[in-house]
Order: sequence, then C-alpha cells, then structure tokens
Amino acid sequence: MADINIEAARKKLPAKGFLDIVVSPELDLFLEIERLKKEKNAIILAHYYQEADIQDVADYIGDSLGLAQQAEKTKADLIVFAGVHFMAETAKILNPEKKVVLPDLRAGCSLADSAPGYQFRAFKEKYPKHIVISYINCSAEVKALSDIICTSSNAEKIVESIPRDQPIIFAPDRNLGAYLIKKTGRDMVLWDGACMVHEIFSLEKITKMKIRYPNAKLIAHPECEEPVLRLADYIGSTTALLNYSKKDSSMEYIVATETGILHQMQLSSPGKTFIPAPPTNNCACNDCPHMKLNTLEKLYLCMQYEQPELIMDQQLMIAAKKPIERMLEISARYGL
Repeated sequence: MADINIEAARKKLPAKGFLDIVVSPELDLFLEIERLKKEKNAIILAHYYQEADIQDVADYIGDSLGLAQQAEKTKADLIVFAGVHFMAETAKILNPEKKVVLPDLRAGCSLADSAPGYQFRAFKEKYPKHIVISYINCSAEVKALSDIICTSSNAEKIVESIPRDQPIIFAPDRNLGAYLIKKTGRDMVLWDGACMVHEIFSLEKITKMKIRYPNAKLIAHPECEEPVLRLADYIGSTTALLNYSKKDSSMEYIVATETGILHQMQLSSPGKTFIPAPPTNNCACNDCPHMKLNTLEKLYLCMQYEQPELIMDQQLMIAAKKPIERMLEISARYGL
C-alpha cells in the first residue's frame, strides 16, 4: 500500500463553502480529530444518542444533565457539541464567551419544536400563580420563560423541591410530566408536547418481544407513553438506564429509548444482550433522525473550520441562564 500523504489529503478539501466540502477518504478521521482537539484546546461533548464513532472520539458522553454540568465547568476554548440544537444552546448559555460549534445546525428536536416560545408565553399567562419547570429539551426562548429547568435525571427531585402548595406548570413533555405526577403526587399543569422517538414505540410489538425473550427485562425512558411504562421493569433517564444495565443481574434487556445508548450498554456489559424496542413503523429499531444528522465527517469539518458556530442573542442567554443555574444548584444539593 502506498504511503498516505496526510498534508496533501488535507489540502484536497475545497475552500468553497462549508457544505460543499468533501472529506478525503485518505484521512484517518480519528487521528485528525485528536490532532484538532490539541491544536484548538477543544472538547467534544456527545450525547448517548450519537452514532458509535462519535461517542468513541468524545471527551465526555452523557445525558442532558451530565452534558450541562460538563459544559459549565469546561476549560476548553472550543466546545464541539455532538447532539442537537437545544443542547448546544445550553452549552453556549453557560459559556457565552466561548465558541460553540455543532456538526449540523439542522439537528433539531421534535420535543423542543412542540413548544414554540410565543405560544408558550401565552400559555404561561393563563396561569399567573404557577411557577414553570421546563424540561431541558426546549428552546432557549422557553427556558427564558421558565423558573427552573430539569432533566429526566433530576426532574423528580426538582419537582419535590417545590413547596406542595405552589402550583406548577410542567413543559414541554406530557409523558414525562404525567410520569412525574404519578411519582410525586403533584397536580401539575402540562404542556402538550412529546418526543417523536419515544412516542412511536409499539406496545403490541414490545409485548410480542417479551414473549420471544421471556428472560429479558424491559427498561424504558420516562418520555415513553404510559402503556409502555406500565410494562417496564425499570424506568429511568438515559444514564439511569445505562447504570441499571451494568448493576442488574439480568443478561437480556429490551431497551425503550433511542438506540444510540446501546453502544455504551454493550461496551459496559459485553456479555449481556441489548435489544432495541421496536417502533410502530417497519424499522427494527428507533433512531432519532435529528441526532443521526451528525456524522464523524461533519464533526471533523466543524472542528477544522470552527463552523457552524452557534450565535445567540445576549439578553436571551442571560434570561435563559437563570433557570439552568437553579437546576444545577438543586442537582448539586442532591448529589445528582
């Protein structure tokens, strides 16, 4: 095999526009990304739902709470966020002086999109005595209208931290909200939003799968609909599901959340079997189309060119930061 001239391979990248760039197949993207991390003092934060290659090059892999905590304390100059848009927004809000880039600006979130800021403002005005707890899967505009942000990892503790005589609006996920009402006994007003990934699990197919794998435990994210949660042996955030699969004695699991987490589950427990819970469509597993817009090639390009960069309004960042900081304070209090 002929020696690869890496510098020549880099120069093959055309300087037209970011979207027109084609990555040379001669480049070892794993080595190049490591080089760029050192050169640019960059950190790669990746969500569990990213493709396996991205998880493997990330400096930190986690759920929304862990990613927010890492973003708050990083000393990196460049934050490369391999996730979706609202997650990169959170990193920028916590680090307004740093450059935040993400592989694909189109990586949105169906749940965040279900709560447009102007509609949520009008909804909030109907309940002037309520405080607002918003799930982190929302836009910066909705965060700015909230009193406290939560994630699936800390939502129960945050709801319980509010005096019982204080009425609450919970947004935007109705399934997580309904689950929290059941867990805490609080009568909260819910915004009617949902995640497309967790809404389309097929109860019929999961039931058949449990018959096919009688020893498998069903573990589910609380964004799933209530009939699926009723069948679950364990319900928890993405990190909680991962930790449960490590510590539990079972050898087979049906996993009702986005399939990206199976990579970490398999790495942590190579002797166990992890089966993605099937959706209502004809696919065998349930991928988030937004999360999967990010690829290793796009990650490399966004580090090389530091584009696309997330730019946000200064006043919006200031307003949105307060409820995020309150979430981080409560989480620290409970050791989350």
